[in-house]
Amino acid sequence: MGKKTAWIFFLCPSFTGVLIFVICPFADVVRRSFLTAMTGQFVGIENYRMIFQNTAFRTAVRNTVLFTFFCIPLMVALGLAIALALSEIRHIRFVKSLYLFPMAMPTAAIAIVWKMLFYEQGFFNKYLLQAAGGGNTQRAPADYLGTGAAFFLLAATYIWKNLGYTIVLWLAGIMGINEEMLEAAKVDGAGRVQRLIYILLPGLRGSMYTIVVLSFLNSFKIYREAYLVAGAYPHESIYMLQHLFNNWFVNLDLDKMAAAAVVCGAVFAAGIWLLQKGWGSDE
Repeated sequence: MGKKTAWIFFLCPSFTGVLIFVICPFADVVRRSFLTAMTGQFVGIENYRMIFQNTAFRTAVRNTVLFTFFCIPLMVALGLAIALALSEIRHIRFVKSLYLFPMAMPTAAIAIVWKMLFYEQGFFNKYLLQAAGGGNTQRAPADYLGTGAAFFLLAATYIWKNLGYTIVLWLAGIMGINEEMLEAAKVDGAGRVQRLIYILLPGLRGSMYTIVVLSFLNSFKIYREAYLVAGAYPHESIYMLQHLFNNWFVNLDLDKMAAAAVVCGAVFAAGIWLLQKGWGSDE
C-alpha cells in the first residue's frame, strides 16, 4: 500500500468510532421510526403522520424555530459589534479570555440566579416594583416565567452564555486580517463603514460560517436552562423540542420520538448544507 492510500490508516480509527456510536445508532432510530414501540409492528409512515398532527410537536417546532431565528442574528451582530470595538484596544489578547467566563458557569447556577431574579417573589418583583411604586407593596408581582416574557428571558440567557465565544471567534478573525491592507484603504480615503464592508466582512466569511453553525447547534442546547428554571412543562412560549423529547421519553412514546428525531436530523443536515452552499464551495 503506497503513500496515496496511507490516509486510510489515519481515517479508520475515527471513522470506526463514528460508525459505532453515531451512524449505527441513528440507523436504528430510522428503523424504529417505522415500527410501533411495544410490539415492533411495521406501520409505515404512521408515526410521522402522528407527530405532525400532534399539537405539542407543532408548538415545540414553532418555538424552537422562532428562538433560533431570533437569537442567532442578534448574537452574531452583537458579537461582531463588540469585537470590532475591542479590536482597537491594545493588549486585547490578555483580556479576551474573560469573555469565556459565562461558558464556565454551571447551568444549575445560572438557572438558580435566573429564578432568584425573575420568579414571582424574586428580586425584580420584590424590590424594583416596590421602588417603582414608592414602597407600595399592594402592586401585583409580574410572573415573568409564566407569561410570554419567558421567551425573551430564555433568549437573554442564551445570548449571555454564548456571546463570549462569539466575540473571541470574531476577534480571532479580525486579528487574522492583513493590517497593511486596512491601513492602505485608510490612506486612500476609505471610511470606517467602507473598510468594514469591503475588507473586514469579506475577510471574516470563514469566521462567520463557524460562528453561525456553532450558534445554530447551541441554540438547541438551551433546554437545560429552560428545564431547570421552569420544569418539564414550562410556559407555552418556551416549550422547546427538547421538552417534547423528554416528555415522550418519560411516557415511553419511543415510536413518536424516533420519528421526530429523524425529522429533526434531516432538518439539521439540510440547514448545515444550505449554510455551506450559501458560503460557497471553498468554505
